[in-house]
Amino acid sequence: MKKPNLIYIFADQWRRHALGFMNEDPVLTPRMDAFASESLVFDQALSACPLCSPHRASMMTGKYPFSTGVWTNCKTGLPSPVYLKPDDDSFGNSLKREGYSTAYLGKWHLDNPELNNSDHPLSGASGWDAYTPPGEKRQGFDFWHSYGAMDNHADPHYWEDSHRKIRPGKWSVEHETDTALRFLEEQNQAWNPFALFISYNPPHTPFDQVPSCYRDLYRNTSFKPRDNVRTGRVKDHTGPWENLSDAEHREDCLNYFAAVSGIDHNVGRLLDYLEEAGLKDNTIVVLSADHGEMLGSHSLLHKHVWFEESVGIPFIIRWPGKIQPDRTGALLNSPDHLPSILALMGIRPGDSVQGFDYSDHMLGRECGALPEQAFLAAYPGRADAVRAFEQKGLNNLSYGWRALRTHSHCYVVHRGYAPGEKTVRYLYNLMEDPLQTAPLMPESPGDSSVAAALEARLKDWLDSINDPFGDEL
Repeated sequence: MKKPNLIYIFADQWRRHALGFMNEDPVLTPRMDAFASESLVFDQALSACPLCSPHRASMMTGKYPFSTGVWTNCKTGLPSPVYLKPDDDSFGNSLKREGYSTAYLGKWHLDNPELNNSDHPLSGASGWDAYTPPGEKRQGFDFWHSYGAMDNHADPHYWEDSHRKIRPGKWSVEHETDTALRFLEEQNQAWNPFALFISYNPPHTPFDQVPSCYRDLYRNTSFKPRDNVRTGRVKDHTGPWENLSDAEHREDCLNYFAAVSGIDHNVGRLLDYLEEAGLKDNTIVVLSADHGEMLGSHSLLHKHVWFEESVGIPFIIRWPGKIQPDRTGALLNSPDHLPSILALMGIRPGDSVQGFDYSDHMLGRECGALPEQAFLAAYPGRADAVRAFEQKGLNNLSYGWRALRTHSHCYVVHRGYAPGEKTVRYLYNLMEDPLQTAPLMPESPGDSSVAAALEARLKDWLDSINDPFGDEL
């Protein structure tokens, strides 16, 4: 029998709440709702480090962000460049070795920005962007229609196998879906199984770069913000405070939801093709994201914080006849994607993998105990912050925050993003306080038996991956 195909679709900054069937955000996603009814839905999937590059590196390798070396975004200005080093056991390399035709479309954000090496790259890359030429830094993906990092959704560009930019002149999600359909047409004429990864940049900012046809779906929509939303004075995790009126917040939310509806439509195009081409039954399809979006909850914007709006991501997987439609509360984390999916496909992950293999759970088999916790982390990554730590002879990787998320609690230790900041602990009871508005803040873990137990588990994990944050616990 032919090996199963794989289509792995993930959007940037797409929180798990933004799916119609979740009954959280007032978002219209009829095609993905129908897809979910045929799939296994992980209601508590999490991003191990809710930032683009760290999650991507973790998902691609099955290792925690600290272990991949991608602890912050691949960006300019850092004392030492951060990017995903060639990894023989990554998704693309593992699938290619097994005879798969491999393809990657959309945002990559795992390569060293070209401006770190040249003031005038031949490719024309600017900011954090990069053309990744054919070779080992493509991690085993053969067909390549991608870019490093840029946020022009309305007029995107891509590179394939030369420095020449490709500018399709249409919304990035629609163009990437067009390209994916052409790839699938070609593969349907071939014998080799295929593995296609599609990375949509929307609903990432800027929120207003969304076609009017999707925005029109919300023209007359009124909605009540989440109870933990605070407008007026807002900021991202370490940025300056800025003003955000209720009207501006509403506009941002509706544009965000419109982008998700646009993704919904285009995912529907892919699912329709699989049905029409007779590929549905032998194709594993995954819908996921790299992290969520705060949208004003706790007066915060965007990501890189431990709140559910930031760390909670979709993970929906369909394999007709093999994976039964259901919903699960299993704590699937970023490093768990690779070992679980490869095992489903009969491929043994490499020995360096740190994630948990959920394949038996996905297939409804007896699988013993599932993880009772997920480990989350964030590291100071702004260039000025990294340099401030270095100037004081401190390791910035010993700072930021680390968290342990169980089914019932989230426990956070935050040492700060600048030298000298006071360590703060937060304990959230997610059963009694799902919006995380009333944390216990113990001065030390000994002030709470629950905090003490969770901090001990957190330290064990940090020690197991040699994260220096654990040295201070």
